[in-house]
Amino acid sequence: MPATDGRRVKGERRRQALIEAALRVVERDGASGVSHRAVAREAELPNASATYYFRSIDDLLCAALTSVMHEDAARMRRLALAADGGLDSRRMLAQLMADVAAEPGRLLAEYELYLQAARRPELREVTQVWLDAAADFARKYTDDPVRVRIVVGAIDGLLLQALLTDDPPGVTEFDEMLRALLPCSDE
Repeated sequence: MPATDGRRVKGERRRQALIEAALRVVERDGASGVSHRAVAREAELPNASATYYFRSIDDLLCAALTSVMHEDAARMRRLALAADGGLDSRRMLAQLMADVAAEPGRLLAEYELYLQAARRPELREVTQVWLDAAADFARKYTDDPVRVRIVVGAIDGLLLQALLTDDPPGVTEFDEMLRALLPCSDE
């Protein structure tokens, strides 16, 4: 039994290494640059590893999207759990957004994968995980469903716009923008 568990753990580590490598390839070359060979090389694994764990490039890109959506949703859910609808909670979101915007390559890779769900409805379930987490945070400030959708859309839009500038917003700027969307009673 222990050998089986050890192989399973090693296999999961390899699979995760391939997903991370795929994200780096998307970051560097775009989704069109992803191939089994390129990802295996990036992960420093044998070429056969990528095809063993992911039958197709589509499977690999879906796994990468799933990974980043769950990772981003987990960070947002942690913020939502800590949020009390006040100034400090909003600043924590501004800090998170500034941290994400400070890694434009990674953010670009995530959005490139995220936007694939626009063409492929089967991917929308995993993107909904992120949207639901952002909505949970917004609900700490408002119970108006329209305002919640506006806040979620604004978070996505502000991060996307950060990719289109050489000088993305920092914490203070994100906080100023979020102030208009998430007014706090303690201001």
